Amino acid sequence: MPKCQGGDDPAYSFGSELLRWLAPPHDGPEETVAVPEPDGSSPPVSRGIKWCAALLSQARAAREAIERHAPDRIVTLGGDCLVDLAPMAYLSRRYGEKLGVLWLDAHPDVMSAAEFSHAHAHVLALLLGRGDEAFTAEVPRKLDARRVMIAGMQGWNADEDLILKELGIRHIPPAVLADSSRPILDWIETEGITHLAVHFDLDVLDPAHFSPLLFNRPGMPEGAFDGIEQGRMQLDQVVRLLKEIGAAVDMVGLAIAEHLPWDMLRLRNSLAELPIMKS
Repeated sequence: MPKCQGGDDPAYSFGSELLRWLAPPHDGPEETVAVPEPDGSSPPVSRGIKWCAALLSQARAAREAIERHAPDRIVTLGGDCLVDLAPMAYLSRRYGEKLGVLWLDAHPDVMSAAEFSHAHAHVLALLLGRGDEAFTAEVPRKLDARRVMIAGMQGWNADEDLILKELGIRHIPPAVLADSSRPILDWIETEGITHLAVHFDLDVLDPAHFSPLLFNRPGMPEGAFDGIEQGRMQLDQVVRLLKEIGAAVDMVGLAIAEHLPWDMLRLRNSLAELPIMKS
């Protein structure tokens, strides 16, 4: 799902397309939710949300695509973090109180239009029933905060702190998970979780060791990302975590979001400028 308007950056679309190419082959049905290419125009704002109408339309199209197949499990390749609204909402309806959600992310994604106009930072709150009513209406069965765990988040801002406390969401910092999956496994056991959906925002990874991230965007001035929390985890740590969790519980959902392959995007755009490529 090459959703880009939630983060208001067309590079998310290309990241989704490249993830589709990288993903291993599978035997299940596949759907692509059509997302219009940005035309460079200023984003329309409705109810404090950029691209609100387009995002709602895409969320509904994703829901309809999922419902056509009624799957037992879903893999979603994004796109920005809002790609997880429809898959998580579907899995919540399907598995109810048996479902847990592991949110691997450097940020909690719990804000609303009151705090931030980019809806990719709203999605977890929407799944819990907090936020714009048109979006929360797409989540008939809200997640239970006891069965949501944010992992890999090192810090958060003052608004997020208040919302995290309001919603009662637990979180585990990256240092605790560096060498052990035990805190997540203990949470799964304590809450009686039998099915797990995982949100994997690649920005939970350390940008010094993983390049296709927002924080490695070429040409940005020094200090452009000051005040924005950056990931601290390593890819092998996340893979170990997901493998160990997958051995303990039925993993029914995985979404990979915020893939921004800057070098590949620059190469694609450069090739398009060559006369021989236009003949």
